[in-house]
Amino acid sequence: MVQTPLAAPLVLRAGATIPNRLAKAAMSEVLGDKLTGGPREELIRLYERWGRSGAGLLITGNVMVDRGGMGEPGNVIVSDDRHLGQLERWATAAQAHGARLFMQINHAGRQAPRRLVPRPVAPSSVAMKGFGGMFAKPRALNEPEIEALIARFATAARVAQQAGFAGVQLHAAHGYLVSQFLSARTNLRDDAWGGDPERRSRFLLAIVRAIRVAVGPGFPIAVKLNSADFQRGGFTIEESMNVARSLEDAAVDLLEVSGGNYESPAMAGSGELPAEQRASSRDREAYFLEYARQIRGVTTMPIMLTGGMRSRAVMEAALASRAVDVVGLARPMTHAPELPARLLDGTLDAAPTVKIRSRFRLIDDALQVMWFQAQIHELGAGREPDLALGTWTAIWRGFRANMKAGKHAQQALDTGTLPKVA
Repeated sequence: MVQTPLAAPLVLRAGATIPNRLAKAAMSEVLGDKLTGGPREELIRLYERWGRSGAGLLITGNVMVDRGGMGEPGNVIVSDDRHLGQLERWATAAQAHGARLFMQINHAGRQAPRRLVPRPVAPSSVAMKGFGGMFAKPRALNEPEIEALIARFATAARVAQQAGFAGVQLHAAHGYLVSQFLSARTNLRDDAWGGDPERRSRFLLAIVRAIRVAVGPGFPIAVKLNSADFQRGGFTIEESMNVARSLEDAAVDLLEVSGGNYESPAMAGSGELPAEQRASSRDREAYFLEYARQIRGVTTMPIMLTGGMRSRAVMEAALASRAVDVVGLARPMTHAPELPARLLDGTLDAAPTVKIRSRFRLIDDALQVMWFQAQIHELGAGREPDLALGTWTAIWRGFRANMKAGKHAQQALDTGTLPKVA
């Protein structure tokens, strides 16, 4: 057993304790029932496995608060308590070995694919660029619809609490709906919900307040926030710092710092590094750390940092810098689900590396997503990760699963099985 600051517990403002400083960060599992939007058995089995990983905190992938905000086929949808029994089983399985499970609640806004949401909503009618018609141009929300969506986020948080989740994380990053309200590129409004940075942040802060009313003072609320959009005219680090101040005033318990969106996917980094990485590659670990340092300068709120960290030395240095309180691990958890425990006990110094590359750079981003998602599905099926999974097999599996899921989602839309758009 090694002595490491990664093993120290963290007490949150709400009074809850995270057992250590390692978190399984959110990744989209797409293991929701394609017709009803409820959690499938594979999702429960997956989190039972991750619950034994040694991570102190587990954050789910996207749980959508509205059918009209689906980001992918197979998202879990929580708009009321109809799936309470399965949600309770999910929370119990994940937390049986001491981890804390937060439900990430989200709405895709204009990043909802056309085949799932033919007419998406957003703060303003600003179309996605560069996706060949995959996303329909959104319509602008009116004020009653904005208020209704705020209430949907609060309802999802209340149901999560009722089901036994240890907290919620509000997704306000990566170009989804809340992030769209924050960015001057996508929020062109000149009313109470846009026109300057303060009004653009109103939607996020109203959701946080509504959630707090719904769950009370002792239930942790986390927020995932972009450090920047990395687009000209988009959300900036200066705006992020101001939002962080406001979130601290609103008694948010944990802030996860990230960055980017579908049009500028900085959150994806450069993918998994090959085993023969050079020193210059190692330096790219923790690629949002400098932004976390800047945000730390304006808030005492605990900060979680996800993105690129693979070695215990880098993780410990991030904690020692006092800019970071929790280290998020994402893709390595799909093929090395025991990684947190092995970092804590000293049997591993870094995440195992895998080389996921094709000969065609244009498809490498999609390949990465499909390969790691295939590993998630192996774990959900009760099997071990398939490290021998080939490039084209991963692409074919991902394509086939998405086509099948899209048909199910359309069937649910046609038959009214899923909740209607707010």
